Amino acid sequence: MKLITAIIKPFRLDAVREALTELGIRGITVTEVKGYGRQKGHTEIYRGAEYDVQLVPKIRLDVMVTDGLCQPAIDAILKTAHTGKIGDGKVFVQHLESAVRIRTGELDDDAF
Repeated sequence: MKLITAIIKPFRLDAVREALTELGIRGITVTEVKGYGRQKGHTEIYRGAEYDVQLVPKIRLDVMVTDGLCQPAIDAILKTAHTGKIGDGKVFVQHLESAVRIRTGELDDDAF
């Protein structure tokens, strides 16, 4: 089992979710986050005053997948989140030692 964590632009969320659903992935955890990287923020105007936004809004996706679905899921995220512009995001993959569904007590692959 693997845990895929992807940081993407907010407006790409629906496309990424649909692509993962088509692969048969039934669950995704979505969190609104802010971050700082090569994009380095931007300038906005609010009520006539200009100010710098250092932390850029992003979406964090956490997806638990079987080893066989890991690479197709990564490919789907990369394809649908890609805009070709700075700030497209990152994908991280970690090995999951175990998973338990709280309601039923099912373990590992059955906990999906």
